[in-house]
Amino acid sequence: MKKMFQISSLTLVFLFSMFIHAHPTEVPSKKSKTYVLVHSAWLGAWQWQQVAKTLEAAGHTVITPDLAGHGIDKTPASDITMETYVNQLVAILDSQQEKVVLVGHSFNGITISRVAELRPKKINRLVYLTAFLLPNGASFYDAVQGVPDSKAVEHFFLSEDQTQAFVKAEEMQNAFAHDIPAEAFNQAKAYIVPEPAAPLGYKLEVTDAVFGKIPKYYIECTADRAIPISAQRSMYEGKVKKVFTLNSSHTPNFSQPDKLAAILLEVIQ
Repeated sequence: MKKMFQISSLTLVFLFSMFIHAHPTEVPSKKSKTYVLVHSAWLGAWQWQQVAKTLEAAGHTVITPDLAGHGIDKTPASDITMETYVNQLVAILDSQQEKVVLVGHSFNGITISRVAELRPKKINRLVYLTAFLLPNGASFYDAVQGVPDSKAVEHFFLSEDQTQAFVKAEEMQNAFAHDIPAEAFNQAKAYIVPEPAAPLGYKLEVTDAVFGKIPKYYIECTADRAIPISAQRSMYEGKVKKVFTLNSSHTPNFSQPDKLAAILLEVIQ
């Protein structure tokens, strides 16, 4: 097994990677694909830096947007709805000439599902990284009701005005990234943002006729303390073409970026 994500690499992420990856200047080959990597709640485009580097080295285009209120985007939480996120991603897909591999991490599995319903002809594959793969009419709040052994759910709370969502600071690493060094995680704290609360209540709108026909893949993380493996499996069972497994926390993009990138490359084979 490769060594865990190094502190020096994580520092590089924070200092130099708070941006959307630009399209390459060279014309992609016929075999190249475009990946759109959508970050998790509380994080941003910066979480994908190491994974994106590997995909790009293999000749692919990688787009890593900061959703509203995340990363370098400073949209106030009170102005953000699920429609805000969806419109951002739809605009990206509409700008692409070819179909994309759309990847959603964690909460934003819900977001990519809605985008897929609206732009099915723009999507080659959907990939859910320890993400919410929900049925029509379900929300994040619905999905986490009664989920046992989730450190994220156990320590989740809203701001007084109900516009922002948090996990208790002292439990963040345990919930999301227990398999990276504490020093590395502490460097990340400056880039972890409050999560806009309104999208968490959004009830997914998808149909079997459209969303149901798009090829889906799931990357499960067996040591995940935010979305326990039992919850992951209950969400993807019977809905995906293939499941890939990582013995990882909720954030393999930090702890096992090479293995995660290898899976994303295998998905397009």
